[in-house]
Amino acid sequence: MDAMFSLIGPQAFAIAAAVALVGGFVKGTVGFALPLVMMSGMAAFLPPEVALAGLIGSVFLSNIWQALRQGRRAAFETALKHWRFGAIVLVGMTFSAQLLPLLPQTALLLILGVPVSIFAVMQLAGLQIRVSPERRGRAELGFGTVAGILGGLSGVWGPPTVAYLLAIGTEKSEQVRVQGVVFFLGSLVLVAAHLQSGVLNAQTIPFSLALIVPAMLGMWLGFKAQDRMNRDQFLRATLVVLLIAGLNLIRRGLIG
Repeated sequence: MDAMFSLIGPQAFAIAAAVALVGGFVKGTVGFALPLVMMSGMAAFLPPEVALAGLIGSVFLSNIWQALRQGRRAAFETALKHWRFGAIVLVGMTFSAQLLPLLPQTALLLILGVPVSIFAVMQLAGLQIRVSPERRGRAELGFGTVAGILGGLSGVWGPPTVAYLLAIGTEKSEQVRVQGVVFFLGSLVLVAAHLQSGVLNAQTIPFSLALIVPAMLGMWLGFKAQDRMNRDQFLRATLVVLLIAGLNLIRRGLIG
């Protein structure tokens, strides 16, 4: 605790905890965007590497909870059903992470943010984009590659994953479960990478662990909200958050 407060101070921690609570609520409601909310919120008053370290513990545990919410059997069946997409994402993350020093992140963030935003706007406007079963393999490869590359380069792989699940018409509870499984696998790579990079260290690990409590509380409240939604309400809420995520990626790409 002393190491954590020497890093950020009690007031900054209280604000970070509030951000984690909001991020957990959003994730519990629509199944993604916890890193987006926490990184965007905490980077406003903390160094980016400290904000990144702060969200890793919450991201890791929240994805386990989300994946296992309907039980281990359901999570296992989901993993088997979508194993190719998950594998493509992990391979993409592993290889693209090695290219981080060579490629401009700003351009890549714009390349992702613009189509994600357009996709969300079109869906909200009633223009449905659907992938037929016979083209699902191509969709897995395309969306999975984009998710993996962006995940390795920027730590953002949620929006293309959600866009893929919406395009194939995934049922609400399965969509949230798939997101949990894919995000959990990605978070394993994230934890390992930043233990090696030094982002997670003796000062930042206590901070990351402390934020788990408010994030999980927010997620529990979000689950309550999600359970009360029908499919249409869930879809609209998901698309609104997806649009916000896309616009945020564009913002990050433009300001550098």
